[in-house]
Amino acid sequence: MRSGRIQSSASCSASSSSTFPHPPCLSSASRHCKFPRLLSPRALSLSQRVSRNCLVPETTQFSFSKQSSTNKKRLFPVNVGALVTSNTEAISTGPLVAEEKIGVLLLNLGGPETLDDVQPFLFNLFADPDIIRLPRLFRFLQKPLAQFISVLRAPKSKEGYASIGGGSPLRRITDDQAEELRKSLWAKDVPAKVYVGMRYWHPFTEEAIEQIKRDGITKLVVLPLYPQFSISTSGSSLRLLESIFRDDEYLVNMQHTVIPSWYQREGYIKSMANLIEKELQKFDRPEKVVIFFSAHGVPLAYVEEAGDPYKAEMEECVDLIIEELEKRKITNAYTLAYQSRVGPVEWLKPYTDDTIVDLGRKGVKGLLAVPISFVSEHIETLEEIDVEYKELALESGIQNWGRVPALGCEPMFISDLADAVIESLPYVGAMAVSNLEARQSLVPLGSVEELLATYDSQRRELPAPVTVWEWGWTKSAETWNGRAAMLAVLVLLLLEVTTGEGFLHQWGILPLFH
Repeated sequence: MRSGRIQSSASCSASSSSTFPHPPCLSSASRHCKFPRLLSPRALSLSQRVSRNCLVPETTQFSFSKQSSTNKKRLFPVNVGALVTSNTEAISTGPLVAEEKIGVLLLNLGGPETLDDVQPFLFNLFADPDIIRLPRLFRFLQKPLAQFISVLRAPKSKEGYASIGGGSPLRRITDDQAEELRKSLWAKDVPAKVYVGMRYWHPFTEEAIEQIKRDGITKLVVLPLYPQFSISTSGSSLRLLESIFRDDEYLVNMQHTVIPSWYQREGYIKSMANLIEKELQKFDRPEKVVIFFSAHGVPLAYVEEAGDPYKAEMEECVDLIIEELEKRKITNAYTLAYQSRVGPVEWLKPYTDDTIVDLGRKGVKGLLAVPISFVSEHIETLEEIDVEYKELALESGIQNWGRVPALGCEPMFISDLADAVIESLPYVGAMAVSNLEARQSLVPLGSVEELLATYDSQRRELPAPVTVWEWGWTKSAETWNGRAAMLAVLVLLLLEVTTGEGFLHQWGILPLFH
């Protein structure tokens, strides 16, 4: 259960031809660098990772070396990146907030608040063409099909929501986070308004945008409440925003920027480490407990075909948390797996359920689950992890089970989100992402259009996690052809048995009935 540590190093040199300053990646020892201390919560591409002692504009290119050591108990290899620390006192926000109306738009998935909301929520989910992909010729069936699937799946989904209190707490928690973020921003002399926009349930993103327009917001920071960027979560919301912005003159003129991911920020990392350390102390033998990071899964095609940075960001996020724990003399073994897969396509591996069974077979007796991609409690933490995976762990021989709560409104976490917003303000309306053709593996700070161009430069449709059918020699076609063939065989066999006539009787395989 040991593997080497991977480290990166680089020299500090840069030049930029852009009209606007590019937001640098903030390292934990920026005082050693000669670049201006304009801060940003952005994530650089893996080829641009730098050591922890300089600030580097995004146009700089680096080479890095990897070293290994054996002082960590790892269950998987990861890449190491720079921890982004907060230093908002270096930013002068006075002119920005004095003359402009600042808004922050928090993006999240949304969830049904009552059992009656479950079926319409599922309809909105499956009506999204990024969730269910239909051939272009049959796009007119998108909503009827979504209606059919949502009605079919609603009873089972209602059971899950009933088990956690009759609905998802996601909206209530997100509203609380928005209010605490607003308070934190005002305490830091940034009188911003904070809005919540959900992708598939109230308050919808469209509703939040209408309120932003009514309030006369002139500078907007878009902040998805997903620590790691994925085209299936943040990307889906950005696609929606792009379509809204494109057709509205007010929004076209409103300056904005997006913080696509913030998993590398010091406040987030330390808050996660605090929760893990606290939960470990509840075990009889904390040092023997395996820390089990469970992340929401995405289809493998998103990563391999569409350039989704989610897997790379997730692995680096886990590594940063482990490094923080090791500073506290916590050296537990750990692993990362992916949960919540649906449909016939292949998803990121290893799968959470398979990994739990495997750990049980290996004799692991204590397991601490960490919902690494969620900052709010909802169905996937309260039911999937707390009920389903706990039962599976106990059945697999794991005797002691624990779970780290989602961050919610942890003060350090909220304060650091406020710092991230403040640090991005100098780049609202003044950001130009360079070298889009390079398709950076990790997505930098930028506008909605620039970020979409970064991961989807050819503007192609994304592969869907649930493909109803496809034409051609594909896995989906083989699956459906196989099911159709099996159904036909069963029907013919039933006819043969009930009527006594058919090929099998003529060939003497089945006895003749008279």
